[in-house]
Amino acid sequence: MKVLSSIVALVAASSVSAFAPLATPSSRSVVTQMAASEELYIDDERRFIMNLIMVGAGGLTVLGLGVPYIAFFVPPGSGGGSGGVPAKDALGNDILSKEYLAAKPAGDRSLAQGLKGDATYLIVKDDKTLEKYGLNAVCTHLGCVVPWSAANNKFMCPCHGSQYAPDGAVVRGPAPLPLALAHCDIDEASDKILFSPWTETDFRTGEKGWWN
Repeated sequence: MKVLSSIVALVAASSVSAFAPLATPSSRSVVTQMAASEELYIDDERRFIMNLIMVGAGGLTVLGLGVPYIAFFVPPGSGGGSGGVPAKDALGNDILSKEYLAAKPAGDRSLAQGLKGDATYLIVKDDKTLEKYGLNAVCTHLGCVVPWSAANNKFMCPCHGSQYAPDGAVVRGPAPLPLALAHCDIDEASDKILFSPWTETDFRTGEKGWWN
């Protein structure tokens, strides 16, 4: 009887295993692909947010780099009531006319910071008033700053020997052109000395200013 019972049990087990479904390689592959695609799937909303973040980060970077670069090429804005740029001393302070004229002798030509930051001569006339024009100190030959020689009553370039008259006209080359002009005015309200562009005819040559 025990032998018969064992045979019956073996037959039953064989029958169960014979009808059990087998996991085929293809079915396992499908399950794996489905799981992988679920992991990699990004819906439209998430994709939009990611794109927005990337565009925003790139835009801020370009803006941060571009604005200073563009601003570098923009000339200084007007700084006084008459639309001029205040003349500044070596420390960057605005020059006040009364204080300046009280400290300078007649005939003095001293440098100030002028239009676009260029070194520009302020000229004190014999009557201790300020000349209506300033002279850009940059030599028109190769760009050296030309000092004023009071002993010779001329601007004399130390680089290549160019010389200019007290009004900036060329008296000896190799400089081909006179020193550039700028209007020089006093703002009565603030007492500041102001420079503004000289766009009229150059009174030394009778022609349009070469710097325009």
